[in-house]
Amino acid sequence: MSADRAMGCEQGPGHQPDTLADQLLDTVESLVMLWFAAAEDATPRLSTRQLLALQTVRRLPELNLTTLAEHLGIALPTASRLCDRLEAAGLLRRTVQPHNRREVQLVVTSQGRRLLADVTGRRSLSLAGVFEAMAQTERDSLRQGLLAFHRARARTLLRQQQPPPRDG
Repeated sequence: MSADRAMGCEQGPGHQPDTLADQLLDTVESLVMLWFAAAEDATPRLSTRQLLALQTVRRLPELNLTTLAEHLGIALPTASRLCDRLEAAGLLRRTVQPHNRREVQLVVTSQGRRLLADVTGRRSLSLAGVFEAMAQTERDSLRQGLLAFHRARARTLLRQQQPPPRDG
């Protein structure tokens, strides 16, 4: 994609929404590359799925293996192997629940929390570098555009949750 297209220079006042969607897709692709590049420099280096698993466990305390598998959309044996690797790296700990000895709780270790903080810090620095390259008016426009996107998305979700009108 050209820089002109990314900056929206080819669109006039009556631009088409699909052109805007294409531009957003290109921007998200660029953001995803920035997002994953920040994680690649972390030590130990984790796969995308391992990092997502660790983030999910941190975000959802008292998560068990079955729930993690559901959140990641993977089979239970795959989630178990994933946790084996994270545990071997010292990033995750499995503990048996006292009230149910068959249920295993997943907990991010202090080393795992440090790794996640490192990745988050790297991502923040990468984003800050991009924002520094933008003019203040561009940053303001981006902020307004993101807020408008969130509001429109919330309205869309609300409409989807409403029951269809009844005939008659």
